[in-house]
Amino acid sequence: MEEVEAEEPQEFSHRQRLKAAVHYTVGCLCQEVTLNKQVNFSKQTIAAISEVTFRQCENFAKDLEMFARHAKRSTVTTEDVKLLARRNNSLLKYITEKNEEIAQLNLKGKAKKKRKPEDESRSSRESMAEELDGAEELQSES
Repeated sequence: MEEVEAEEPQEFSHRQRLKAAVHYTVGCLCQEVTLNKQVNFSKQTIAAISEVTFRQCENFAKDLEMFARHAKRSTVTTEDVKLLARRNNSLLKYITEKNEEIAQLNLKGKAKKKRKPEDESRSSRESMAEELDGAEELQSES
């Protein structure tokens, strides 16, 4: 029982740190917009945007968890993220493109890993052949 009570303040602290990080990021983004577009944001507006953003992220997390659970998985996949973004066509397109880029990079990385052992085995076979040739020459000289 004490462990559960001890975890609650830690969870609260973690949540507060996340909220602070979101608030800081929103503040930075608002500053960028202020510099580029000459639009000012009040502290209350920044706080409201931060709160809405944090709550939306919580909803996204719950939805992603439910999508994975519905598919009888314990891990959220990119397909879950695409499902979440299905109502925002530009976001869905962006996520799909990035997912394909990552898949291509992974394939290239795997192909390189497969080639490396072959190259190493070739070079080791070649060096063994050279050693055998050298040993045969020594034997024939003796």
